[in-house]
Order: sequence, then structure tokens, then C-alpha cells
Amino acid sequence: MSIASRPSGRFGIRVGEALVAGGPPGTAAEPEVAIGEMDGPFGTAFATLLGDQVKGHSRVLSLLNTDVMVRPPTICVSKVTVESERYTNILMGTVQYATAMGVLDAVRAGDLPKDKVDDLGIIVSVWLAPTIVNVEKLDHKILFDIHRKATALAIHKAMNFQPSIDWLLENQDKIIHKYFERGLKGEV
Repeated sequence: MSIASRPSGRFGIRVGEALVAGGPPGTAAEPEVAIGEMDGPFGTAFATLLGDQVKGHSRVLSLLNTDVMVRPPTICVSKVTVESERYTNILMGTVQYATAMGVLDAVRAGDLPKDKVDDLGIIVSVWLAPTIVNVEKLDHKILFDIHRKATALAIHKAMNFQPSIDWLLENQDKIIHKYFERGLKGEV
């Protein structure tokens, strides 16, 4: 469903998530995104997150480099408590950059309308495994590629209302959460 085809004519707030794995241990990405117009409640939430820093959960703008912010403005929020300099450098380096590139990929793909990038904002809850600090020869290119792809996919899903309610209802009893399944097996 495109932006123009919303029954109310309003953009509202879009929410999506994605999981991209398949790389070495610790490199999986599971971003959750909220996308909305900056001149309403979403903009207030965006500004509050940016200005209300919390020890261990810094919020940073998604940058291509230290002074090149992407459009739409995007804020990265860590899902994990940041406790080490190495984790900070990976999160605020490779993953922050990958998030920025994923946002621009979504604009290029048409998932985010180019003519609305100055009106929208994105909040990305970023998952970076805490175990990443123990990976001695971390392949930053693989980590970057996975997080870039996951960001673009989460935005795509948010903008296209995926999964649809029809798909969810049809597949509800076919999908079992992997950690619930592990719990049933006594592995958690």
C-alpha cells in the first residue's frame, strides 16, 4: 500500500522490524523501526529521545560520517546496555554507518518517498549482540552488510504494512517463537 493510498490521507506512524542473520556469531541484526512525520507526536518523541540521554543507552543520529546526517533524520537507540569502549566503537561506527546506508537504500528503492525526507523521521532500535566484543577478528564488512540490509528491510516492511493481518491470521499457528520452543525443550 503506497503512502497516497492510505484511507485517511494521513501518514501516521509506521512500525516495522526485520531479522537478518547468516554471518559469523554476533553479527545478526534485528532492528525495529518507527517512522513518522516530524511535525506531530512522532517529532516530539524523536526530540525527546535525542535530548534525554540515558547512561548506557546513548541515542545518536544516524551518520554517514562524523558530520553527515542522513535524511530522513534517523536516531539509533541501542537495545543493549553499552558497557565497553569496544562495543561503543562498533555500535557508533560500523552499525551506525550501516543504519545510515540502509535508510538511504530505502529512499533509493522508493520505500521512503524522496519528496518527504525532510518531513519524516525514523527511530531505529538497534540490536548488536553484546558478545560482539569477544569476537577477536570481527569482520566489519559482514557486520556492516547485515545491518544495512536489515535496516532497509525493516523500513520496507514498515512502509508496506508487512506482514499483513491476513498473512498473520493464516500463519498464526504455524509459527513458533524460537525462544519459546527452546524453553519448552528446557534449553532456556
